[in-house]
Amino acid sequence: MGEPKFSRPKYDTPSHPWKADRIEEEHALKANHGLKSMKEIWKAKSQLRRHRRQAMRLIGSVDTTSGHGAREQSDLLASLYNKGLVGQDASLDDILVIGVEEILNRRLQAQVYYKGLAATMRQARQLITHGQICVGEQKITIPSYPVSRDEEEEIQYHYSSALNNAEHPIRKAIEGRIAEAGYDSEEVDPEASEQFAQEVIEGAQDAPSADGGDE
Repeated sequence: MGEPKFSRPKYDTPSHPWKADRIEEEHALKANHGLKSMKEIWKAKSQLRRHRRQAMRLIGSVDTTSGHGAREQSDLLASLYNKGLVGQDASLDDILVIGVEEILNRRLQAQVYYKGLAATMRQARQLITHGQICVGEQKITIPSYPVSRDEEEEIQYHYSSALNNAEHPIRKAIEGRIAEAGYDSEEVDPEASEQFAQEVIEGAQDAPSADGGDE
């Protein structure tokens, strides 16, 4: 049964640790999404497998057009729609084509980057962990926080962050990086990106906050 004080892992590790194709794929995902470790990819893959397993079980059911089967199918599709993984008119077959990229793109880290609040994925991670980002009025410091469809428009700089000032030099630098001709976050030198992200944090911490107080 295991030690009750320690929860069991909620993700599966690779069955074969030394497959070159998988390792190459995971390294690319890690670099593109600014992830800290492979564990975050394994968690996304485990979540994806659970969704696919549930969809395949419903597809193999005798009847999902009425009764309990229909309700279970409707609840699954509604849940995945709210998570931003499928469209409004999706079917069970659409669940089977969801990839790990779609799971990773729903993380708060990726959403902050896609909304233009950070110039790179690495920078988005640092802004979150340093408390510069909130969802609604709630500060979130977990980069892997899953953003629902309803929360997409509520992602913003924290109300006490100096980055709320559109004229802040850090904001200008971020906008300049994003508007830069031929800019691609995946091609940015990781060390340069890390240094720029740290400058953002230090600048935000040194500058006065939006309400006149310190960070």
